[in-house]
Amino acid sequence: MTNEELKRTLWDTANKLRGSVSAAEYKYPVLGMVFLKYVSDLFDAQSNVIRQRIAEPGSDYYIEDEATRKASEDVFVGDKTFYDQDNVFWIPKGAHFSTLLALATAPDLPQLLDKAMGDIEAENPSLRGVLYREFSRLALEPGKLGELMGLIARLKFDPAKHGSRDVFGEVYEYFLGQFAMNEGAKAGEFYTPKNVVNLLVEILAPFKGKIYDPACGSGGMFVQSAKFKDAHQKTLGKQGDLAIYGQELMAQTRRLCLMNLAVHGLDGDLGQTYGSSFTNDQHKTLRADYILANPPFNISDWDGDKLTDDPRWVHGIPPKGNANFAWLQHMLARLSSRGRAGIVLANGSMSSQQSGEGEIRRAMVQADVVECMVALPGQLFSNTQIPVCLWFLSRNKATGENGRIDRCAEGGQRPRLAHSDRAHGR
Repeated sequence: MTNEELKRTLWDTANKLRGSVSAAEYKYPVLGMVFLKYVSDLFDAQSNVIRQRIAEPGSDYYIEDEATRKASEDVFVGDKTFYDQDNVFWIPKGAHFSTLLALATAPDLPQLLDKAMGDIEAENPSLRGVLYREFSRLALEPGKLGELMGLIARLKFDPAKHGSRDVFGEVYEYFLGQFAMNEGAKAGEFYTPKNVVNLLVEILAPFKGKIYDPACGSGGMFVQSAKFKDAHQKTLGKQGDLAIYGQELMAQTRRLCLMNLAVHGLDGDLGQTYGSSFTNDQHKTLRADYILANPPFNISDWDGDKLTDDPRWVHGIPPKGNANFAWLQHMLARLSSRGRAGIVLANGSMSSQQSGEGEIRRAMVQADVVECMVALPGQLFSNTQIPVCLWFLSRNKATGENGRIDRCAEGGQRPRLAHSDRAHGR
């Protein structure tokens, strides 16, 4: 299935619920069903892998006698350990997508779906408390969920092509692009485009240490960083290790992130609960080696009036009407002594002078914690033309620290900012 076909299918899916459930709500049941289809497809693929192993000479599980092999297939395929060892979720028969699809016209389908999600959580500890289990609460006409399942059935997840892909991130990005206007979402709350995530990851090069995102959304930064680590682990021949820390304001989005991490076999500490990283910081003692974030920029309702004496504001109190420099200083406060950060913000953050923002920016440059700022073109996000920029912050600019490379000429010294440049915030 091409990306365009995937998007058309998802759009048809969403339209099935339009008018029955609000735009802010209906992406979650759809994503819940997409997840169910995804893990069911991977479960079926793993069943075939197990059958191949017992039929393949040289395999640890090879059974030479064909009659014995045929008789043993059901035993091997029905053994949960053969799924656990390859990090494939165990799907009880009654919770499999195909089983539920056969009951699509049943009047109790919503309850069956909720039970199926509960059964999957019970069998897979990393999913407990994560999956969508509110189908029975949706105010839908009879038969709507069955039609929805029929549309989701068009999605085909081939593990060879989709096993390590940020499937939920792509689905989430598409939904945000189509419906954020209806929800009144701000530009900074959109799912970060994959090319921007890739750029941040390639520059920061997270390989070993703690990684943090204080506005983690669906977890795309974590997934891409883990992919980078795995790819370079093979080429470098060294063992990389990333400990994931994050926080998310919205409860449903936090669950989506946990689900995304689980699908990719990643463990993450997202704190005890959802909430604002400003007023309910879940990681006050964290000192991260890498921070990658696309926080909701230009927001005015961040409770800045309650935090005027906060110790995070080392370079100046952020204006109450805009959280951009609150985000920058919050992340700077969470960096380790060798930590580096890559942050997506509105272009205005590079030049704004109102409400003391210019003074804070100047203080940060003078403190030598700003590596650089990168202006990006507009129209990178799904439904806004707002141009964005990238801020790169660093606690230690020494060559070789935390993946940092020497960008000077061979044998040259890294240039330091002259006093006059720092004084003007350059």
